[in-house]
Amino acid sequence: MSMHLGTKLRKLINEKRGLLVPGAGNALAARVIEDAGFEAVYLSGAAITNQFYGIPDLGFIGLNDVAAHTAAIREVTQLPLIVDIDVGFGNAVNVHHTIKVLERAGANAVQIEDQAMPKRCGHFAGKIIISKEEMCGKIKAAVDARVHDDFLIIARTDARSIYGFQDALDRAQSYAQAGADMTFIEAPESVEEMKLIAAQTYCPQLINIVIGGKTPSLPLKDLSEMGFGIVLYANAALQGAVRGMTNALEHLKRTGELKEDPALVATFAERQNAVKKDDFDALEKKFS
Repeated sequence: MSMHLGTKLRKLINEKRGLLVPGAGNALAARVIEDAGFEAVYLSGAAITNQFYGIPDLGFIGLNDVAAHTAAIREVTQLPLIVDIDVGFGNAVNVHHTIKVLERAGANAVQIEDQAMPKRCGHFAGKIIISKEEMCGKIKAAVDARVHDDFLIIARTDARSIYGFQDALDRAQSYAQAGADMTFIEAPESVEEMKLIAAQTYCPQLINIVIGGKTPSLPLKDLSEMGFGIVLYANAALQGAVRGMTNALEHLKRTGELKEDPALVATFAERQNAVKKDDFDALEKKFS
């Protein structure tokens, strides 16, 4: 019997070697991530919001959006799947329902944060966070709702930019005590803070590297040596896709033509390989 993907994810995280996890905003991005050799994938709420609706990460998506993308990704990849559920789409009762929906949809872990609704990107100004006690109630509801013990609960705090670093550390420890399997202090602003986060021993830690954000970008080797469980690049694929689209379309507009230039676009064959067309051809042959 194959190992449950949540159990596999827990084992990878507990190695504290800096499991490198890119984010996806759709099933195609998840497939590209798996084909590139990564060991897990993260469904980013910001990426869904930016790619699916073309608007900023300001709390516009709902549970149905996330569940649909979760199911689509689970259909096309065998990687452990971590799902960003923002604030859980309501109070502790809503969180309880959210966990049940997403575990059925194919998630192996969720990341829930302590912002008030509507939430904002962790690297935006103007965030408001709920009390530590309310967040602990949400975590307890998530733990109660999960079916498999290795459906992981990752608790994020955005307190660093509002109440300071020590408050963020205290909150993260409380969230672990409430049942979170991993904690995530968003937007530390120095290498010293990052080292202190990684040194926490109550549970594994996640560090989120936002390209152009507040947290210093360091080589994976350094973050692995610090002892992080996960090194998350939640929107690397999204930002790469935006640059790729911009470059290709600017070339098309400027020259009036776009050929199979590997510096600008994937080839037709690469595109079909990314969506596994050969598998569908084999099915058609099998049932014809």
